[in-house]
Amino acid sequence: MNEENSNEEFSFQIEGKDYIISEKNELAKKDQGKKIHAPSLAIGAVIAGICITAIIFGVENTSEESQQLIETQLIEEEINHTPITIETFFDNTSPVLGNRNAPITLIEFGDYQCHFCNVYFHDTHHKIIENFVETGKVKIMYKDFTIIGPDSVSAAHFAHCASEQDKFWAYHNILFNNWAGENNGWASKDKLIKFAIEIDLDMVELKKCNSEKRYQAIIESSNSDAQALEITGTPAFYVISDNKAQKIQGAQSYEVFEKVFESILEK
Repeated sequence: MNEENSNEEFSFQIEGKDYIISEKNELAKKDQGKKIHAPSLAIGAVIAGICITAIIFGVENTSEESQQLIETQLIEEEINHTPITIETFFDNTSPVLGNRNAPITLIEFGDYQCHFCNVYFHDTHHKIIENFVETGKVKIMYKDFTIIGPDSVSAAHFAHCASEQDKFWAYHNILFNNWAGENNGWASKDKLIKFAIEIDLDMVELKKCNSEKRYQAIIESSNSDAQALEITGTPAFYVISDNKAQKIQGAQSYEVFEKVFESILEK
């Protein structure tokens, strides 16, 4: 991403804490909130800064309904206190699905073994593609939050390796189309190789990429981005447009996403 100077500051809230993104990369905490400073970056159309609001179900929502929409396993690590910047959203992602100049960006943090990520994929993802991605209104980016087990990391790494052959999204799709639970072997390396053969990947190049662990750092950094945003489960989404980001937590229905997209497009 290209850096661009800006003297403006953009405020947003996450779970009641106030933040400001501006030029300087410093972090200060006050009684009423926190301030974060970072350079403004560009992706497609220039995004100078981001305001974030929670929508539908926030991270702290503990209602029974919201808990049924999100995978709640947590990684057993110290909480990441990395400052939030625009890079937190747009670095360490998949290739873009859709028109790079689309006015809305949908970013998903997911785990290929996650039950509710699979629910979202089958119930909502394809409708969003048909009605918003293929019409040039929304572009999608996927970020890893591998919270369930080692097979989650392996699946994520194979998907990134597939991106070298322009088949990230084909591999992403075949993973969810073969989803069969958590930590039960459906995403073992033997199965991951089988899926790659089914979509005609060059196996020599794929195996070389995987053995060299070319994307391990990206997966780890994406996990850190999720922790910096204090995401507590998968899937988690950010709808970004006009310097604002709305958070959608959990495997919400297509109608929830449609309502958010339409409200932005109507402005």
